[in-house]
Amino acid sequence: MTPAYPARLEGRIDEPVSRLLWLVKWALLIPHFFCLVGLWIAFSVLTIVAGFSILFTARYPRGIFEFNVGVIRWTWRVGFYGISAFGTDRYPPFSLRSDPDYPADFHVDYPERLSRGLVLVKWWLLAIPQYVVVAVLAGGLGLSADGTWRMAGGGGVIALLALAAGVVLAVTDSYPRPLFDVVMGLNRWCYRVLTYAALMRDEYPPFRYDGGGTDPGTPPPVQGELPFAA
Repeated sequence: MTPAYPARLEGRIDEPVSRLLWLVKWALLIPHFFCLVGLWIAFSVLTIVAGFSILFTARYPRGIFEFNVGVIRWTWRVGFYGISAFGTDRYPPFSLRSDPDYPADFHVDYPERLSRGLVLVKWWLLAIPQYVVVAVLAGGLGLSADGTWRMAGGGGVIALLALAAGVVLAVTDSYPRPLFDVVMGLNRWCYRVLTYAALMRDEYPPFRYDGGGTDPGTPPPVQGELPFAA
């Protein structure tokens, strides 16, 4: 059985998905972008505060933890609606809270204690190999024509695959499920690394691709509830 990682990224295709709305979603999301700029500034400051708290008390302040998870959740919903997946036409809510009715969600299990020593090195030194992978997936690092690594602007593999899904959707009026599973798996990898780099967990993110809409760590749905299925 695949070991569960304590950060869980979920999403389901919210059909029917418009054939052409994905072309203008970036413009529709402008209000969210303004909100997220402020939220991520607060996230960065509070992560530093949490780092000192972990260093001296081995605990991540619960209130800061819930806020920061909420910021990541908000970001994921915007990405799921937009360039990271195009998985729904339902406009993402202006909210930090979990909403089981929305087709994208993100959760992190709260750690009762964290390593005081790891907080000094995991976000930069230990995470470097993962940053290389995430740079390729999310944008920022790529291969040039001669096979050497170079800094690359714009989107990464995830954005390219989401755009490919959008083109297929426009032509066939159907979102390709296998491509959705791949996009979800690559996003899941990136968000696990983000969780680790933001000091929320000590467990190193696995070098493992977990595709599909439902995270391997998500508990089975209670009878009568709607599962997060691909």
